[in-house]
Amino acid sequence: MNSTRSQRGFTLIELMVVIVIVAILAVIAVNAYGNYLTRAKVQAAKADLMALALNLENELQRNLVYGSHGSITTDDIKGFYKGWSPSQAANFTYTLKSTATSYTLTAQGIGGSLATCQLTLDSTATGSVSGCGSITTW
Repeated sequence: MNSTRSQRGFTLIELMVVIVIVAILAVIAVNAYGNYLTRAKVQAAKADLMALALNLENELQRNLVYGSHGSITTDDIKGFYKGWSPSQAANFTYTLKSTATSYTLTAQGIGGSLATCQLTLDSTATGSVSGCGSITTW
């Protein structure tokens, strides 16, 4: 007695093909998300520099000179400019160099994909970006 039984389900090859396709899509998605996070952090650091520049311009209007600072970093800057609180202090080190007539602000990335990233803004509102991956202009 021969009875034909129909088999249901997927073969091992079909399952392997599906797993490979899902893995490829996951790698692409994770890479794109990482780039998105990096771009977002750089944009936020730019906003931090702009906010600090506004504090300095406010100081210029009140005193007719910028405060003279040799080269101070994030914590010291926050001490001098109480209204400034950087959102990216965990990802960037901020530096301020200023004289009575000019200043230069720098945000240097800390570790990971931001390690080579450096943003600069000066008293002429000229900004520059270097080493920040796909972001190449201010």
